[in-house]
Amino acid sequence: MPRVLLINPNSTETMTASMLASARAVAPSVDFTGWTSRAAPAAIQGPDDGRRAEPPLLKLVARAGARFDCIIIGCFDDTGLAAASDLAECPVLGIGQAAFCMAMLRGLRFSVVTTLPVSVPVIEENIRRYGMAPWLDRVRASELSVLETEGEGAAPCDTIAREAELAIAEDESQCIILGCGGMSRLAAEVRARVSVPVIDGVEAAARLSSALT
Repeated sequence: MPRVLLINPNSTETMTASMLASARAVAPSVDFTGWTSRAAPAAIQGPDDGRRAEPPLLKLVARAGARFDCIIIGCFDDTGLAAASDLAECPVLGIGQAAFCMAMLRGLRFSVVTTLPVSVPVIEENIRRYGMAPWLDRVRASELSVLETEGEGAAPCDTIAREAELAIAEDESQCIILGCGGMSRLAAEVRARVSVPVIDGVEAAARLSSALT
């Protein structure tokens, strides 16, 4: 059974748990382990948080050594992905990277529904750097904070689904990508409420990780 390490580069343990649950649900033949970067910010929202989160993340990548067949970085900004890939002794996937690849492989133009506006330029630059700009319609901010995606009740899903519906109507997007690891637990409910495919980065990375081992 492939051994895959999912590292949450923020310090919120509940987000690690929800991402692990999503990964295990879609890839039951993979042995997932979850680590939380306790020295990092509670949420990664924009480039400043990303810069603060990268050093403790890389310490965890180094600690992983050769114990795992693949590492997933559980932040949609793909925090530290290039440096982690250079350091790791196995393949490293970002959940943003994995989601964009899934949309591209399906031949679908996509809009990303993310959290706050500060995250939009980071995601747009990642998409350009990966060479996937031709598939992008728009990166849309839902105005939810990262930690609000973990909130109880219907409000987070309502907000995300409403922004997804706007992307379909205004951007004519063929696919919606959920632009935060904390949205993973809401993926099934958002899918039930919109008319186009919805790709979650945690699920995408979980599925791809088994192909890389």
